[in-house]
Amino acid sequence: MPEAGIKSHKSSASLFRKSRSIPELFSHQNETKQFGLVNPRVFDMSDAGTGKTRAWLEVLRSRIKVRGGKVLVLAPKTILKSAWADDIRKFTPELTYSIAYAHNRKKAFEADVDIYITNHDAVKALQKHRRDWLEDRGFHSLIVDESTAFKHRTSQRSKALAKLADLFEYRTLLTGTPNPNGLLDLWHQVYVLDGGEHLGDSYWRYRSTVCEPKQVGPSPQHVNWQDKNGMAEAVADLLEDLTVRHIFEECTDIPENHEYTVEFELAKDHRRAYEILKEHAVLELEEGGITAFNASVVANKLLQLASGAVYDDEGVSQLYDTARYELVLDLAEQRDQCVIAFNWRHQRDNLMQLADKRGLKYGVIDGSVSAKRRTEIVELFQAGLIQILFAHPASAGHGLTLTRGRATIWASPVYNAEHFVQFNKRIYRIGQHHRTETILVCATNTIDVQVAKKLMGKVEKMADLLEMLA
Repeated sequence: MPEAGIKSHKSSASLFRKSRSIPELFSHQNETKQFGLVNPRVFDMSDAGTGKTRAWLEVLRSRIKVRGGKVLVLAPKTILKSAWADDIRKFTPELTYSIAYAHNRKKAFEADVDIYITNHDAVKALQKHRRDWLEDRGFHSLIVDESTAFKHRTSQRSKALAKLADLFEYRTLLTGTPNPNGLLDLWHQVYVLDGGEHLGDSYWRYRSTVCEPKQVGPSPQHVNWQDKNGMAEAVADLLEDLTVRHIFEECTDIPENHEYTVEFELAKDHRRAYEILKEHAVLELEEGGITAFNASVVANKLLQLASGAVYDDEGVSQLYDTARYELVLDLAEQRDQCVIAFNWRHQRDNLMQLADKRGLKYGVIDGSVSAKRRTEIVELFQAGLIQILFAHPASAGHGLTLTRGRATIWASPVYNAEHFVQFNKRIYRIGQHHRTETILVCATNTIDVQVAKKLMGKVEKMADLLEMLA
């Protein structure tokens, strides 16, 4: 019997014989395949939902057929099976694979298979055991799915990946959101890809070239590095020869997605509590000095309170008002099926309590949900047996197909543009046959409005660069 998580050659061949109707590649996927076959270093910035995984499995199939060897795939833990393993079985069943989690990593990498699939944080263990698990074993290809996980050059996993990269002749990065916070997000990703050939081998030199400092606090040390005008186009020119990009709307005749904001007024007592917290927060910042950390804490507290509840100093949530939750569920009930993004545990719990009172059928996906249960919930949603899916964008932003949904409702705005774009693509993807909506709920005259504005600015910046690379 094959080991758990490892697909044997015998069972793969049997499955391949049974699978007589593997669909042909779409034309844009075939373009990606051809680009990947002739370019050893590729940054695939195609939109979510365009089938990047399938296209690159075809590249790997061709490469392995010609030269043999092994492949390492690094991806978010939540999609190791649902995206990569499932697509291998569905589209390239003659390839064998092993899924390496923390509990079975040694065993998984000792298996003799074509493709080793593991999560982003595993790179630290891989670097530690590179001699036993990777070196002299025929590895030639590295695929990094959702490569923005390695955008911070100083993180432990980014440092580990940079050291591992030189083991691989072929390197590929996949993400539809390569620069969620600006051009600085690109440097380390591209460095992993080419060792500094395109954007240089010095982060500091790159930063001084593409960005300029803007003072955001009382001291000259309190600065925010912002993209210089015209630099997005310059960077796009530098990356053109290693970039492939396909725009989702140009690859399918999917109905339009309509994105808009729904605002509401805080109740009188809720507004009073919000203004008091805001006033005290400003005083604390002025007395303690404005730092990025302090400002972030204050902003998060204000966002929480505007949402209707906030954690106290003991970590217990205090409920102030349920108007936002009522509005979110009103919007949900007006639609056949929808996905609702929540930001905090207390937001999830309050939404669930109101959904229970209304007798609504729902599922929940967040960090506390097992991979098996997550799959079951998605299947129930896609079968139409669940009206609402409450989900945290960090846990459900990748690898899920929720095309039964007609709307994505954000219970509160977020700063993270990558989470916003990726999460919205869960329903707005190939297989969607209905007009869809993205609805952002905001409280008027609160920090919600400012965060939403900043979020959309990040999304526009990201889109500007991607448009130049299309």
